[in-house]
Amino acid sequence: MTVRFNTVDVDGLKVFYRSAGNPNTPAVLLLHGFPSASHMFRDLIPELAGQYHVVAPDLPGFGMTEQPDRNAFTYTFENLAKVVGRFTEVLGLKRFAIYVFDYGAPVGFRLALAHPDSITAIVSQNGNTYLEGVSEAFAPVQTYWNEPTQANRDALRGFLSPQTTLFQYTHGVSDPALVSPDGRNLDDFYLARPGNDEIQLDLLGDYKTNVALYGDIQAYLRDKRPPVLAIWGKNDPFFVPAGAEAFKHDVPDAEVRFVDSGHFALETHAREIGAAMRDFLAKHLV
Repeated sequence: MTVRFNTVDVDGLKVFYRSAGNPNTPAVLLLHGFPSASHMFRDLIPELAGQYHVVAPDLPGFGMTEQPDRNAFTYTFENLAKVVGRFTEVLGLKRFAIYVFDYGAPVGFRLALAHPDSITAIVSQNGNTYLEGVSEAFAPVQTYWNEPTQANRDALRGFLSPQTTLFQYTHGVSDPALVSPDGRNLDDFYLARPGNDEIQLDLLGDYKTNVALYGDIQAYLRDKRPPVLAIWGKNDPFFVPAGAEAFKHDVPDAEVRFVDSGHFALETHAREIGAAMRDFLAKHLV
């Protein structure tokens, strides 16, 4: 298996992405979450590339993708989704499965709403789209949604600290020594770039638009009935197991599985998640 690390121009924006596998096989688009980038898939890509064409971009403002100034690019989930949509067009990806995690969920589900016929299957790994899945950990963020004052915005800066990144990676993991420091340290490096803090605060504030879209996404799931695998770290402090089970409300034959891990479940269970994905995708992709 060979992983390629490329950058492509998407309407003037330089988007970094990882790719592996035969381009003539079914495509799987991996969409990362906060505060990470495509490096979170470093262990999953080898699990999938033997059977599938795997593509994993970094979102604008994350990882190695360009970080435009906030005066030139408005950091909303709608705009992130538009960039990823154009990215798939530039790469010639016409139909593909999506793997959505954390922030990748509102991006991926917006793609599905805009281009439902492009989506062949959905794998949600702690990628929420139900109120049942939102934990109390979001309370400070919800306060900012309801009262977008500077004080409430500044109160969220703790989400950007190395201590919070460490918490996201290790909370709910049976043995923190199983979690490599590489991913979280790289995340902290990207978060520390000049101006990135304000970008991340913009996105935390805009997350309310994702919750507002839940009804539309659930209607899409009921109407289109895409194959769904919800495989979650059951100890996630942000998106709780009820959010995985809720997919069955709209896609009754959705597969729901849990692994004994936290939010960044790939750090400890990439092999198990990869095996579950291969089994799932083999039933639905040709």
